[in-house]
Amino acid sequence: VQLQASGGGLVQAGGSLRLSCAASRRTFRRDALAWFRQAPGKEREFVAAERWSGGSTYYADSVKGRFTISRDNVKNTLYLQMNTLKPEDTAVYYCAAGSRAIASTITTTLPYDYWGQGTLVTVSS
Repeated sequence: VQLQASGGGLVQAGGSLRLSCAASRRTFRRDALAWFRQAPGKEREFVAAERWSGGSTYYADSVKGRFTISRDNVKNTLYLQMNTLKPEDTAVYYCAAGSRAIASTITTTLPYDYWGQGTLVTVSS
């Protein structure tokens, strides 16, 4: 298993959760690591990404200011800290790793060739 996501659960609106994604050392050092989510009946959408080189971060407008992507290079683990959660954040969250991501593709699924199994986040109103 290249990527293993965990940390999902049920939380009330306004609450917080931290997702984790454990990766193999080789996978963790790919060009970009990201979180995507997929709500029932909807397409998978970008949430946040971080480049290995330089550490630039990218966020979807819907989560900017509430979610923070980070990484622990010793533990080979990617995190997504989610604060002020809303019911519309309910989804299965996936971590992903990819290479050769450029500015125009890093927020799409195109550069990501490794995907975790997903962890369910449910936000109640």
